[in-house]
Amino acid sequence: MYDVAIIGGGMVGSAIGFGCAERGARVAVLDEGDVALRAARGNFGLVWSQSKGDGMPAYAEWTRRSVDLWPALAERVSGHAGRDTQYRAVGGLTFCLGEAEYETRKTFVQRMHNQGQHGLRMLDRAELRDLMPDCPLGPEVLGASFQPADGHVDPLTLLRGLQAGMRKAGGAHLPGAAVRAIEPVAGGYRIDREDGTEVAARRIVIAAGVMTTRLAAMVGLDVPVRPVRGQNIVTERLAPLLPLPASAIRQTGDGTIQIGVTSEDDGSFATGTSTDALARMAARALRVLPVLAQARMVRGWAALRPMTPDGFPAYAESPTHPGAFVATCHSGVTLAAVHAGTLAEAILAGALPEAARDLHPARFLGVPHVPAQ
Repeated sequence: MYDVAIIGGGMVGSAIGFGCAERGARVAVLDEGDVALRAARGNFGLVWSQSKGDGMPAYAEWTRRSVDLWPALAERVSGHAGRDTQYRAVGGLTFCLGEAEYETRKTFVQRMHNQGQHGLRMLDRAELRDLMPDCPLGPEVLGASFQPADGHVDPLTLLRGLQAGMRKAGGAHLPGAAVRAIEPVAGGYRIDREDGTEVAARRIVIAAGVMTTRLAAMVGLDVPVRPVRGQNIVTERLAPLLPLPASAIRQTGDGTIQIGVTSEDDGSFATGTSTDALARMAARALRVLPVLAQARMVRGWAALRPMTPDGFPAYAESPTHPGAFVATCHSGVTLAAVHAGTLAEAILAGALPEAARDLHPARFLGVPHVPAQ
């Protein structure tokens, strides 16, 4: 019997599995494999705090805690991956095109400042030029918000490193089949999979992205999660253009320009791209960096984000199935460090951390969460 079985091998499940295995637990990560509707495939790669937690201080603090833990995580995970994760905490921007966008963002930054967001500030065009003197910004870019603590990373190398580190610490990665049932047994739980295999564990964590709602119901939890599609574009490798990552456009460590992402909330589980959406993203990117008109698009792709009703993460332990936890969010990269750290440690101790109390899904039912004594 495993100490912990994590259902879901994406960014959230892999980070929790890595953190538990690092702490000496016998861990199994159950994963559908390449057929899974995995947000980790399409993640934009930002380690981002500047837009997180408006109206939800607990999420803002949870995010800041993770950003603080990221340098140590990046070092460990790069070693396990066998290559640099390309984590760079160089600061992050949200560009504003035109006066209306600039004023709207300025108001948002003030609001976040009033809610305790430190370091976030607005830059006008002259200040942007001072910050990035060689960046060929388009004439419509009037400024940007800037958070020095933000940065970016190669998300695929991150996922590879988390899983490799988990295996190195003795954990098991078990891809290839979906979960069809979770049943209590003496000392824990039995997980039945569609290929006929069974996994037994003392504790379980459901971190299955857009499949979370169905699986959470098996342990008595109501965790509403819907799929929100996001599309991305990546160009050919280019000479250095954009030294800082920005919301919806960044230059990766390999030199490609990544452009995204849409937010298509129609309830569909479709993962295809659409010409209209890709064209809109490309058009905005050209307004930011007109020189991209000469760049060739290499590919476009889409993935599904798991989104709760208010867009914030949800963490819970089942009141009817002690030792059965749920963790879901659409910020798997940014929160990877806190998932591998604070959350993994708390799960092994048998209770969610105090910092996650206000992120319980009971809020969707309009009732306060009262933790078990």
